[in-house]
Amino acid sequence: MRKVGILGGMGPEATVLLMKRLLQAVDARDDADHIPLIVHQNPGVPSRIRRLIEGTGEDPGPVLAQMARDLQAAGAEALAMPCNTAHAYAPQIIAATPLPFLDMRATTVAALPKGRVAMLASPAVRLTGAFDAHFTEVGITPAWPDDEGPVLALIRRVKAGDMGADAHAAMAALAEAAEGHVLVACTELSLLTGALQGPFTDSLDCLVEAIRDFAKS
Repeated sequence: MRKVGILGGMGPEATVLLMKRLLQAVDARDDADHIPLIVHQNPGVPSRIRRLIEGTGEDPGPVLAQMARDLQAAGAEALAMPCNTAHAYAPQIIAATPLPFLDMRATTVAALPKGRVAMLASPAVRLTGAFDAHFTEVGITPAWPDDEGPVLALIRRVKAGDMGADAHAAMAALAEAAEGHVLVACTELSLLTGALQGPFTDSLDCLVEAIRDFAKS
């Protein structure tokens, strides 16, 4: 199978969750049946929230571009990044190497029903219009929470390691308030999808499918 390079560090727990779901996504009978990954877990990627929401942080783009080059040098044949917010810097990553970039947004939108979709994502995803062009192309209307403060607070709780019962209850309450089909477009929130009862799409699952399909192609 073909090797996929993972740009990690934008939520270490999310990178681990991606790898776990990739293990589950393969019908493996032996170690050799699993997907070969090269993971660049870099906690030094500057804060996307500080840069995109607060407007005060260092630009993550150059760091992500160098990570892409490092992964190419290590033998990766494609790149993937389990962070919706960091896709604001996808142009820098794509420009850094000739490797195909498995865009999390495109594969997610392809899996969504048409019409209204309730968004559970970092406010930075809305502020940067990360999904806007993809949504418009296929006729999806995003519905954002009136108050994004509780969503951002929950994301920060997960980053701090809080994934207990209270965090799951908060996730369930956010989804219930959103109503309708929910798009979980934050990989920290992907760690809490076990709390959801209604219909939802998890962007991390969509990226898993794209990585699996590329690796086996």
